[in-house]
Amino acid sequence: MSDNLNAMLEPGMLVQNPARPDWGTGQVQSNIGGRITVNFREMGKMVIDGSHVMLIPVFEA
Repeated sequence: MSDNLNAMLEPGMLVQNPARPDWGTGQVQSNIGGRITVNFREMGKMVIDGSHVMLIPVFEA
């Protein structure tokens, strides 16, 4: 399920949480055992449970 896509997230990648667009874009800090730590511009550092939340990679030019 979402585990497969979240598993590709690596430190340094930019992501958004589609359920919380108000958090802005975040940078992945770590991805260990499905727990993804992301530093969001508007919310700060959050730990996301990858089995419940599908983060969307952001590719900025």
